[in-house]
Amino acid sequence: MKTSITSLKPKKILVRSTNWIGDAIMTTPAVHSIRKNFPDASISILVHPWVADVFNSSPDVDEVLIYDKKGIHSGLSGMWKLSRELSRHSFDIAILLQNAFEAAFIARLAAIPALAGYKSDGRGLLLTHGVRFKKEIKKIHQVHYYQEMVKSLGLTPGRDKLSLELPESKKKWAREFISFIKKGPVVGLNPGAAFGPAKRWPPEKFGRLALLLSEKLEATMFIFGTEADKSANAKIHGFAPGNIIDLAGKTSLAEAMALIAICDAFVTNDSGLMHVGAALKTPMAAIFGSTNSITTGPFSENAIVIRKDLDCSPCLKTHCKTDFECMMAITEEEVFEAVSSIIKK
Repeated sequence: MKTSITSLKPKKILVRSTNWIGDAIMTTPAVHSIRKNFPDASISILVHPWVADVFNSSPDVDEVLIYDKKGIHSGLSGMWKLSRELSRHSFDIAILLQNAFEAAFIARLAAIPALAGYKSDGRGLLLTHGVRFKKEIKKIHQVHYYQEMVKSLGLTPGRDKLSLELPESKKKWAREFISFIKKGPVVGLNPGAAFGPAKRWPPEKFGRLALLLSEKLEATMFIFGTEADKSANAKIHGFAPGNIIDLAGKTSLAEAMALIAICDAFVTNDSGLMHVGAALKTPMAAIFGSTNSITTGPFSENAIVIRKDLDCSPCLKTHCKTDFECMMAITEEEVFEAVSSIIKK
């Protein structure tokens, strides 16, 4: 099995994106590295619908292809349909940033002649250019994890810098959205996190933080989230209803990104929107409990990570099995001080 792909000189490249917003953003340096090494190639990226806005305006990607796993591409028949769609593009190589067996299986069904990626999830035999998975790589930040893969494929890594471009129409929309604010900072609050409740600072604490921001800084706050976050957002809204705009389920990802970009500060759990804020260089306070801030923390110089150094943290569990101390020990006052220091800068 070969490793280096440089001699292939591909003209049409398919990149299989990771499945979640935060993971996709952490792959953007690797995607840029692919573009840097093949500047004249046509690069398409295969994504789930909820990830598309991460790449829709990317200068490193020529085309965004949708894998609608919950719709027309569901089940085995859907994967076959997707493989037929991909085969019509006549890709020379597929570079699989997603590590699952399924990613290699679909690319193989599409008769793409060269498949490159980590030899994980039992898919090594499907790859023509496999990269050996080293346990040590899981101990460093995921940005480097993906960059190490493209380096092992013989490519020269580009900058270790997140990339997230916003369409001008969304930037204009966001500026108009906040045009009513006459005084005080704009602070984004992100109480959600998809991995599970162990990643979420309690909504009551977010609410008391919102009250402090309202009373002491006269801040206007946006609470971000999906439909699933409506209940938590409603609790937070009740603490400072005159200063909070609840956006749960009311924005697209591109709109949420545009609003995060113009926040003076952003308070967030470890989540996809945290990585959005990092890529947009929005100053943030990132709250960590069950997850590892070394491997998945905000890849940004504008971030303050708030966590407690406990024996059980990071446990990497979706649900706390004990007393949730890693989150309960973080006070709204210390998060407020972090936000205040950000705004003063």
